[in-house]
Amino acid sequence: MTPPEPGAGLLLDIAEQLVGAPVHALEPLGGGRNSRVYRVRSARGDFALKQYPSRIEDPRDRLGAEQRALTLMARHGVDAIPHLVAADAERGFMLLSWLDGERAGAIEARDIDQSAGFLAQLHRLRVDPAAAAFGPASEACLSGREIQRQIEQRLDRLQALPTSETHLHRFLCGDFAPSAARDFARARAMMEQAGQDFEAALAEDRRSLVPADFGFHNSLRRTDGSLVFFDFEYFGWDDPVKLTADIMLHPGTTLAPALVERFRRAAETLYAEDPGFPARLVACYPLYRLRWVLILLNEFLPERWQRRVAAGATESWDTAKQRQLARAETWLAKQGEVPGGST
Repeated sequence: MTPPEPGAGLLLDIAEQLVGAPVHALEPLGGGRNSRVYRVRSARGDFALKQYPSRIEDPRDRLGAEQRALTLMARHGVDAIPHLVAADAERGFMLLSWLDGERAGAIEARDIDQSAGFLAQLHRLRVDPAAAAFGPASEACLSGREIQRQIEQRLDRLQALPTSETHLHRFLCGDFAPSAARDFARARAMMEQAGQDFEAALAEDRRSLVPADFGFHNSLRRTDGSLVFFDFEYFGWDDPVKLTADIMLHPGTTLAPALVERFRRAAETLYAEDPGFPARLVACYPLYRLRWVLILLNEFLPERWQRRVAAGATESWDTAKQRQLARAETWLAKQGEVPGGST
C-alpha cells in the first residue's frame, strides 16, 4: 500500500504550517524511489518538503531516524547536509533547507576524498551520548551470517514469484544459486582464517554510525565543485564494512577502478582502530555484490513496482523487469574480489 497523494489544499496547509509563512508554489521533484519530495517556494525562501511512506507500509521510523541524525550532525558542525527546519511526525512530513546544486555527475578523486572526510566526521559522533539513541541502521549487517540471511531472504521472495517468470527463475537457479553457495563458503573460510567469527555479531566498539543509503547517488554538486549529501532516513549503527562495500559497489554510481581502490584505502585508514576491518572487507565483499544483484531485481516484486509507479515510473513493468534482469546478470558476472585487496 502506497501513501495516497495528498490533495493540493492539504499539502499547501502542511507546507505553510511548517514554513510559518505563505507558500507561493509547491513543485514535486522527480527521482525519489520511496519518499516524495517537493520544492517549496515561500515568503521565507525556498525549502524542501519531504513526505515519508506510511508506517503501515514501512514500520521503520524513517522520519525519526533522519530527524535525530540531522540534529546530531548539526550540533557537531557537519555542514555538507541539509538543515532540519521543522517536522510533522504525525502526518509524516519534514521541512529541510533547500540545497542548490546539480546531480554529482562524473566522480573524481576529490569527491572520494570528500566522502571519506564526511564519513570520518560521522565516525567521530559515535562517542556523543546522544548516539546511544540510535538503533541499528536499516538492514544492518553486523555479522557474516546476517549478510547471508538477508541474501537468502531476498532470494526466497524472488523464488516465490510465479513460474511464468521463466527468465528470472532460470537466472536464480542456474547462475545465482551456485555463485552464492561458493561465496558463502569462501567468506566463512576467509573470516575463520583471519580469526573472526562468521556467526558472531561485531563487537559494539567496532561499529560506526552510518547513513545506510549513503553514496554519490544521494549527493548534489554545489557551484564551488564540492558535494552536499542528503537522505539520512536509514541512519544508525552498522559494521562500516557494509557501508564501504556498498559505496564501492553501488549500481547507481559506477566508479572507475582507481577510485574504488582510493576509497578502499581511505576506509582502511578511517577504520584503522579495528584491525579486523581489512580482512572482513575482503571476505564479505563478494556477499555484498550478491546482495546488490538481488536488489536490482526488486522490480519483479509487485509491491515494489507499485512504489515505482507511485513515484512516477512511466515505462511498462515488463520493460523494467527485462532491464533489471540484464543488469543483474551483468553484475553477477563481475569479479567479486576487492579491487586492490589481497585475497
